[in-house]
Amino acid sequence: MPPQNPEQARWFAAELEPHTAALRAYLVAHFRSLPDVDDIVQESFVRVLRLRESGRVESPRALLFATARNLAVDLLRRQRVVAFEPMTENSDSFVVMGSANVAESVSQSELFDLLRQAIASLPERCRQVVTLRMAYGLSQREIAARLGISEHTVERQMGKGVRRCTEFFARHGLP
Repeated sequence: MPPQNPEQARWFAAELEPHTAALRAYLVAHFRSLPDVDDIVQESFVRVLRLRESGRVESPRALLFATARNLAVDLLRRQRVVAFEPMTENSDSFVVMGSANVAESVSQSELFDLLRQAIASLPERCRQVVTLRMAYGLSQREIAARLGISEHTVERQMGKGVRRCTEFFARHGLP
């Protein structure tokens, strides 16, 4: 989106456009799983230009990079969201389709309940680490940053959680 007025076009060319290559390189290096870096770059330009229209921008480069980072994080977070639909609203449910029998369904439900109980029985820090890793798919580094602990601690807590969950399952007759 090229700026509409000449003064804004000059500001864009002087303050934002020179940072395009660096911004792309930053996004590729820090957010490897982004589907389209150019979309984030463009949206960042648009948002910074809108902010400039509403007031003075003190540090255009810093604002541009922070905006791009926030957009990338939001996009990746949205991609991780799993949609849950109630069974009554799901026309392809296994009950309607007949693809699984009731015994299998009950068994899976019981296994899920046991997993929930196993995780709930973990000490708090261990439970946080296991949940962030298994339910949210965060990396060891992301978990460490979020909880304010070292990556080594995350690794130890994850190992402890897996061992305790395995013991929990064994006590309940599961392999």
